[in-house]
Amino acid sequence: MQTQPLADRVRPRSLDEMVGQAHLFGERGVLRRMVAAGRIPNMIFFGPPGVGKTTAASIIAASSDKRLIRLNATTASLADIKAAAAETQGLFGSGGVLLYLDEIQYFNRKQQQSLLEYIEDGRITLIASTTENPHFCLYNALISRCSLFEFKPVRGEELAPALHRALGILNEGAPDEQRTLPDESAAFIGRAAGGDVRRALGLLENGFYAAGEDGVITPEALETFSATGIGNFDDDTHYDLLSCLQKSIRGSDPDAAVFYLAKLLSLGELLSVCRRLQVIASEDIGLAYPLAAVVTQSCCAAAREIGMPEAKLPLANATILLATAPKSNAAHNAVIAAMADVEAGKGLTVPEHLASPLFKGYKYPHDFPNHYVKQQYLPLDLAGAHYYEWGENKQEQAAKAYWEKIKGE
Repeated sequence: MQTQPLADRVRPRSLDEMVGQAHLFGERGVLRRMVAAGRIPNMIFFGPPGVGKTTAASIIAASSDKRLIRLNATTASLADIKAAAAETQGLFGSGGVLLYLDEIQYFNRKQQQSLLEYIEDGRITLIASTTENPHFCLYNALISRCSLFEFKPVRGEELAPALHRALGILNEGAPDEQRTLPDESAAFIGRAAGGDVRRALGLLENGFYAAGEDGVITPEALETFSATGIGNFDDDTHYDLLSCLQKSIRGSDPDAAVFYLAKLLSLGELLSVCRRLQVIASEDIGLAYPLAAVVTQSCCAAAREIGMPEAKLPLANATILLATAPKSNAAHNAVIAAMADVEAGKGLTVPEHLASPLFKGYKYPHDFPNHYVKQQYLPLDLAGAHYYEWGENKQEQAAKAYWEKIKGE
């Protein structure tokens, strides 16, 4: 019995067999032209799962004289990176090492920085892949040394060559159970796969063994194995759902908020949800309930540590807490207003009594009653500028009353 996954048996061996990603590997695709010219820079592939990132890395490595080493950031360590670099000292790595690092978003700052030395001196050519936006999960020092390439969901009509190639392989392995795939069934798989080639092949394989006596793989049989209610997932859907989550929390609707949480988690968006919830805690709840940021960070850390499916529990706690908490965007508005003055070139010269090392004329607040003394803190050209407006919630109004009392206002 064949135990090798169908996706591996169908995996393209050349760029011509790739499905989708015409902007990268089509006749005028940028990566096709670079590979043909022998140019293989350090690269970061980003996009949803099952769209060809690993396959592309394997094909690119095969076209070079470099030794391919594959690592997954969920299990790899610094020792693995060092061992990969050490391969360049051996016979098989004399042409250099091409390191394919999957799920690089799971590498912490120290691990990402460890890559810099090896890619800068050329011992390692890095191809990293991630399902997340690299600008959100990777450090700028690493991004600046790599070329970014976006992999997009594969459209249904682009899947047909891979499906028919896979059907041929399945028929070869079962000569007494020949199957056919009508166009309407291929179209159904294209819709149900949501742009994921691996998912499409899984549906085809299930349909192959569920076909009736006539050997036809029907949409009705395929529907049994396809998830409903998820739909196609692309960049627009990604940001639309995150927007819905934030607006539902901002609007204090815990039912809608937890629905969009569930929707996002069903699409594998755990890390994006964690980032967005932590933004919401500071942007929309803010000073009305300062502990919301602490609790949310703790829930998100727990979710990342335990993973799905249990991660939904701490994330549900954080989502409902934020949706039902009092709201304030006062700090958000204050920093936006301050940034506008910074970008306008204001406040270049800070007050002399605040600048080290002399602090001439500085008044130490702890030496004064109530630990407060009035003095100029803003740059001279911004004296009197007002960025922060007290929120109307209980927390900020209590702080306002305290400071008005202390300042004698």
